[in-house]
Amino acid sequence: MGPLPRTLELFYDVLSPYSWLGFEILCRYQNIWNINLQLRPSLIAGIMKDSGNKPPGLLPRKGQYMANDLKLLRHHLQIPIQLPKDFLSVMLEKGSLSAMRFLTAVNLEHPEMLEKASRELWMRLWSRAAEKAGMSAEQAQGLLEKISTPKVKNQLKETTEAACRYGAFGLPITVAHVDGQTHMLFGSDRMELLAHLLGEKWMGPVPPAVNARL
Repeated sequence: MGPLPRTLELFYDVLSPYSWLGFEILCRYQNIWNINLQLRPSLIAGIMKDSGNKPPGLLPRKGQYMANDLKLLRHHLQIPIQLPKDFLSVMLEKGSLSAMRFLTAVNLEHPEMLEKASRELWMRLWSRAAEKAGMSAEQAQGLLEKISTPKVKNQLKETTEAACRYGAFGLPITVAHVDGQTHMLFGSDRMELLAHLLGEKWMGPVPPAVNARL
C-alpha cells in the first residue's frame, strides 16, 4: 500500500483568468500525482478588499501585460482562454458574486459536478453552465434558487476567509498540506515548485497522458 494522497486546496474565482489556468493544470495532474484535490470556490473581491490589493485591470500597464500574457499562455497551456472585450465592465460592475455563490451551491449539493460547472463558467457559457455540466433543468433551477440562502452565503464567506487566513492577496492560491506543513503558492505558474514540494515529477502544463487526449 502506497503513501496516502497529499491534500491540495485550490481557492479560485471564475473572474480570475489565472485561476482557470491553475485549475486546468491541477485537474490534469490529479490522477497522475498522489494528491487529493479539493476545489474551493472563493470570492476574489473579498480577498482583494481584505488584503488591500487591486485588480490588474485598474493598473494600465499590468492590464496590458495580462492581455499579452494570456495570448501566449493560451497556446502554451492549450486552454482556450481569451480576455473578453468587456472585461473591465465584468470585473468592476458585474463581479462574480452570483457565479461563485452558484458554484458554492453546486459544491454543497452536487460536489461531483463542481469541476465541470466551474470549467463551463470560465468558458463564458453562464447560461449553459449547469446543463453542460450534466445537471437537469430541475437541478439547475434548484441551485439558482439557493444562491441567496444563508447557507450558501455563509459557505462562500467562510471559504474566502479561509483563503485570507492562508495569506491570499489574490487568486488562485494552491494550499499544499505536506508532511505536517502547509505551503501557500500564489498564481498558476508555481506548479514546478509544487511538484518539488510534493516529491512528484513535473511533466509540463500538458502531461503526456493528457496531451494524447487533446
